[in-house]
Amino acid sequence: MYGLLLEAIADFIRKSYGEEAWNNILVDSNIGITTFGIHDVYSEAYIPKIVDVACSSLGVTKNELLMRFGASFVDFIHEYGYEKILRVLGRHYRDFLNGLDNLHEYLRFGYRHLQPPSFFVEKETSHGLILHYRSRRRYSGYVDYVCGQLKAVAKKFYRKDVHIEVLSRSFIGSRVRVIFDVQFDNEEFLGIKLPKNSFVRDRSLSKVRSDLFFRMFPFHIVFDSEMLITHVGYVDCHIIGYDITHVFDLIKPLINFSWDQLLIHVNNAFELKTIDRVQRRGTPVKNSQEKDEIDTEDGSLDADDSDDGVALSRSGVHLQLKGEMKPISSLNCFCFLGTLVMSDLSVLFKAGLYLNDLSMHDSSRDLLLAGTQQSAELKLALDQEQQKSKILEESMQRLEEERERTAELLYQMIPREIADKLRNGVPAEDTWQVFSSVSILFSDMYQFVNICESLSPLEVVSLLNAMYVTFDQRTEQHHVYKVETVNDNYMIVAGAPSPDPQHQARICDFALSMIEGCESVVQPATGQHIEIRIGIHSGSIVGGVVGLRTPRFCLFGDPVNTASRMMSSGVPMKIHISFATAEHLDHEVYDIEERGSVEVKGKGTMKTYWVNGKRL
Repeated sequence: MYGLLLEAIADFIRKSYGEEAWNNILVDSNIGITTFGIHDVYSEAYIPKIVDVACSSLGVTKNELLMRFGASFVDFIHEYGYEKILRVLGRHYRDFLNGLDNLHEYLRFGYRHLQPPSFFVEKETSHGLILHYRSRRRYSGYVDYVCGQLKAVAKKFYRKDVHIEVLSRSFIGSRVRVIFDVQFDNEEFLGIKLPKNSFVRDRSLSKVRSDLFFRMFPFHIVFDSEMLITHVGYVDCHIIGYDITHVFDLIKPLINFSWDQLLIHVNNAFELKTIDRVQRRGTPVKNSQEKDEIDTEDGSLDADDSDDGVALSRSGVHLQLKGEMKPISSLNCFCFLGTLVMSDLSVLFKAGLYLNDLSMHDSSRDLLLAGTQQSAELKLALDQEQQKSKILEESMQRLEEERERTAELLYQMIPREIADKLRNGVPAEDTWQVFSSVSILFSDMYQFVNICESLSPLEVVSLLNAMYVTFDQRTEQHHVYKVETVNDNYMIVAGAPSPDPQHQARICDFALSMIEGCESVVQPATGQHIEIRIGIHSGSIVGGVVGLRTPRFCLFGDPVNTASRMMSSGVPMKIHISFATAEHLDHEVYDIEERGSVEVKGKGTMKTYWVNGKRL
């Protein structure tokens, strides 16, 4: 699958839902790619992954989303000039649908690994037609994608409203086959009549000498209703008498290579490719051949064969022909009028052919010579564009990595929920809100001033860092948020910025974890573990982001001051809590001891408690 399809989807989501929505879809779909090169090939699994995630995150049904993807593709390709091809593909909408199978032929040179679907029309009326769609891609979503494209083309280029109904859907081997009933005002169909003088009056003029016919169509093949080859061009006659299905594979259209199917699809372009590799006359075949295989001496088209000299001629290649099937009713046979599909002059050498073997009456010779002259420049230009695309993709990848690092840094300073609002342009003052019930924890290191006098500045910083790291590692486990640290003071909140009805239990569990963690933080001067005081209080606060240069998430309210007083009036390695916190704790779970009435600065006398641990 080419990146053109993926980039069109990305463009639609960005324009319709925003850049952030697209980035979230990329992350959730685990694709691992942020940009797509339109000429690069990607996994077929990408679109189904993107669709599944997008339907869930955008709240859109799968059918509707794929229909919109298909419609937006028609507008997207305008940027790359492909709209011009669509405009001239048919005078009327019916002409566009009848020639739809040939559309991808115009894209062959830009997208060499293209795996196009196949289309053909039948049962055409003044009210619409039946359109058959066949594809090697079995993903069911492409049916709605194609419907979106067909409706968008009808509206944009032909000003017609189209109703499309899926009549049937089936699988034939590795291919999916869908039959559409395409209903539209097909008034142009009524005007199709053969001109009165369409037949040649002088029958003698219809006779053409065989040698002239051979020169006009050197790669023609005539076969009868039994699919046996009865005549070929003058280039090679060794395949006469063989079943054409044993000599050639039918590449396009995607139908069974049978007489009945050919009669139905006479309006389609056909591509045939030899089943066996063929090579120059007198050159031994590189791979051993069975005796009953056809001894051919032709060239071919494989892009993989790039040897030169004799080694190149020995490699053998597959001959590929493109043309149309003309039924000859009087002889009960088909005549395939084809031309050799060539990538460069090496094809002729491998096939044992020369320029004068090609048709004089089409542009095959001119195109081959002109293409050979320009291929080097085009290849160089393509290589340069691919290199630029690769550099751009690497730059975008580095940019995305830096964005992720920046986001992680911001999330460490500000809660994720509020940080996302700020990134989306919400003013800082709009992030303020009242939290009706939270629990606040303050802690400090006991006798921190005395400890600092016995340590060097670097040792003090190292000791504080060890303590903070120990506590920080426990915050996510207990679903609490670290508000700030000042010197040896550590402030934690539970119940904000995300409300939590169990915030009293959360913060007490975290406090017990802090007591346990102190045993791993050793004071260098004494070799003993540090001791901390912890105070907790619950109540209503106001919180939000303040500042511009270094914005911080701050909490304001009386519970902040009271929790700080609980800490300062506590004792080392004990958890001191207020009545407002204790009354919401389960006394059967926690070992809560009443401390009694305590004189708290600025608050007067308060009844407080100790949390000694959790009961087994």
